[in-house]
Amino acid sequence: MWITSDGRIRHQLLPNGRYDEARGTRESAYQGRYEVKGNQIDYWDDTGFTADGVFVDENTLHHGGMIFRRRQ
Repeated sequence: MWITSDGRIRHQLLPNGRYDEARGTRESAYQGRYEVKGNQIDYWDDTGFTADGVFVDENTLHHGGMIFRRRQ
């Protein structure tokens, strides 16, 4: 699980190459697929939206102007 410091946005990167993003109280606000190559991650939302991000280290993800931390 990847989460912003305020806890508002949460990403679950599922082992089947899918992701599930929650925003605030809205669970599964966005869903789609993802692919990791090196420290880069690309997202393809089921609605057609695309995005990307960078794993800065094993516990930090920069995505969409936000910083996510890995939560165990």
